[in-house]
Amino acid sequence: MTELSQGALAAEPGQTTDDHQQHPLKVYFIVWGWLFVLSACSYFVDYVGFQGLLRWTLILLFMMAKASLIVAFFMHLKWERQSLSWAMLLPPVAVLAFVGIIIFEASYTLMTREVYFDISNVPGF
Repeated sequence: MTELSQGALAAEPGQTTDDHQQHPLKVYFIVWGWLFVLSACSYFVDYVGFQGLLRWTLILLFMMAKASLIVAFFMHLKWERQSLSWAMLLPPVAVLAFVGIIIFEASYTLMTREVYFDISNVPGF
């Protein structure tokens, strides 16, 4: 690379293009604190003894919050371009939407089988 093109890429004279942005450690300590709090809340759900849909909803909510923090800060997705963020986040959201559709369809399929086929004597149904 010539001096002219290298100087045009650098922000300041004497600065090379190999410099990386450093994020303050305070950000990471705050994220670690939130991860600790969310993990404690998840364990608290088991300690208190919630059962059924409430238990699984809370556990999944805390799990998704922790995963979001990890992806955003430790995988540096927060500082990436918006298009890359959408490219990484949109497919899992689409998969969850399709799983919801499949769950809805599964109950309809089971009801149809119960109506048109005599599966009341089949073990497991």
